[in-house]
Amino acid sequence: MCLGVPGKILEIYKIESLKMGKVDFGGVVREACLEYVPEAEIGDYVVVHVGFAISLVSEDEAQATLEMLREIIDFEDELGPEQE
Repeated sequence: MCLGVPGKILEIYKIESLKMGKVDFGGVVREACLEYVPEAEIGDYVVVHVGFAISLVSEDEAQATLEMLREIIDFEDELGPEQE
């Protein structure tokens, strides 16, 4: 299964002519390539998959997705480790 995670662009810069940025994923900041979303600006929300921003999303959609991911993590914590 592939998972794209939404995050907010905090910074935009170039590395060897590639458009890159610092993206905040609900408190975790990582670097992502922004080449596939050339219209992206600081403050925009993007969906990032394996280090590449692949689309722009609204803030509401990004927050809803992040909340759903938090609920999944909480649910897995409640279940405990997998039994064999």
